[in-house]
Parts: sequence; structure tokens; C-alpha cells
Amino acid sequence: MQPIRARATSADHTAASGPSTALPHSSHASTAAGRAWVFFKRWLANPLQMGSIVPSSDALGSLVAAAVHRGPDGMVLELGAGTGAITAAMIRGGVGPERLIVVEIVPEMAEVLRRTYPGVTVICGDAWSLPQLLGLQALGRIGSVVCGIPMVLLPLERQQGLIDAIEAVAPGRGFLHYSYCVTSPLSAHKLGLQGKREAWTPANFPPASVWRYTPQAAR
Repeated sequence: MQPIRARATSADHTAASGPSTALPHSSHASTAAGRAWVFFKRWLANPLQMGSIVPSSDALGSLVAAAVHRGPDGMVLELGAGTGAITAAMIRGGVGPERLIVVEIVPEMAEVLRRTYPGVTVICGDAWSLPQLLGLQALGRIGSVVCGIPMVLLPLERQQGLIDAIEAVAPGRGFLHYSYCVTSPLSAHKLGLQGKREAWTPANFPPASVWRYTPQAAR
């Protein structure tokens, strides 16, 4: 299977809003402590963009990995990968690095992902521009989408824009979304979705749920 080549965009060279996060020395950035420090500094710069003060736990990562639907050739697309806690869990769960595409808007975090997970396709860009980032070559190749972007903090129109971008590159697939909300983080009916909580774990800070959202037409 030929790898998906990311298209060059201005987002590849432009930092997200907020102060720049200095990237640790490459050997330090590859350690768990180094990745946690990058994550924490980014949270200080833009708490709403991160959603949590610490990276996702192994417990949550295992639940996400178990919920991923993938065929023998299906690619897995992860949005808002941060420093890779969920990425690592999916690799441990059997998703080959060559089948993973991760999108991260913060350049420093994207660089940590490239250094830490060789073989994974890392795209530094805006998830709302997925069709432009992935191109037509992605159509029909995305088997599962995992969204770590804190959508509950976004207005409805921004939520809809991201859902439309996902649908454009993975028609009918829907997406997994992990959240710290007690109830559904999305108003599924308003967004044309059906939602189901797949799993919940108290062994995360804060406790987290994994939701699966699919287009209502896909029922």
C-alpha cells in the first residue's frame, strides 16, 4: 500500500495561536517526561486548545485502541495527537505505524511525534482543512478516525465544520472521540449524528469516556 503524502500548506510552517513552546533536546523530547513537559507548557500557553492539563493515560489509550475499527488495509487517522499518548496506545494495540496518519496543529508537538514514532505519517496542520491536507489520495483509505480535539469547548458551527472535514476524507465512517464530559460532549442530533458511549475509565485524570459518532444516514 502506497503511503499517503501530505500536501504542503501554510499550516506546516505557522504556529497555532499563543506563545511558542521551546522544543526540548531531541533525546529529552523522546522520553515520557520530556513529552509531558512539552504538553504542559502548551497547556499553559493555550488551555482551551489542549482540553486537559496532562496527556491521556495508558488506560484511556487502551480503550481507544480497542474501539478502533480497521480493515486489513485501512488507515487510521488521528486528529489532535498532542505528544502521542493515544498514538502509542494504538501502535501497542496492533496498528502498524505505516497505517497511522496523525494531524497536529502545534509545530513543536508535531516534531516530537516525528521523532518519537518513526514510520507514522505526521502532518502539521489544521484538522478543519483535512481535504487539503490529505488530498484525494486519502479517499477510500481511511478506516477509522480518532479525534482528540476538545470539541465540547467549540461553538456548534466549529464542531460542524470539523465533522464535515472528517466526512470529506472518510465518508460514512464517523469518528471516535474521547472526552472528560459525564454526558455526550456533542449534541449529536443537531449535528446529524448518532452517538454511543463505547467505554469509560476512572483511571484517567480526569475520568474519561470514549464515544463513537456516526452519520445518522449511516444507520
